[in-house]
Amino acid sequence: MFKSLGNLANIVKQAQEMKSRMGELESKLAQLRVKGSAGGGMVDVEVNGQQKVLSVRIDEQIMSSDDREMLEDLLVAACNDALDQAKQAAAEQMGELTGGMDLPGMDDMLKQMNPGG
Repeated sequence: MFKSLGNLANIVKQAQEMKSRMGELESKLAQLRVKGSAGGGMVDVEVNGQQKVLSVRIDEQIMSSDDREMLEDLLVAACNDALDQAKQAAAEQMGELTGGMDLPGMDDMLKQMNPGG
């Protein structure tokens, strides 16, 4: 019985540590910048670690081509590239945050944040 209480106390302590680190993680994710691109760099999209689009750069060559469909496809591809990188970076940050903590379900959550990993 006392062993169970000790385990519970340990879990509560880890949860409190995690909560105190979450503010730091949110700040890091807001400051994190990743760039995705498509079309050999003709379209670049910058997002932060919170998966918010910060900027889009479109090469003038594409703008003058009058090929709307190609531009739309490149924008989608560049956004997806940037968002995938942001998810991976966020999962890495979360892994650093939880390093050494044995929290039930954490591995599954990290895998969902980074489907490729």
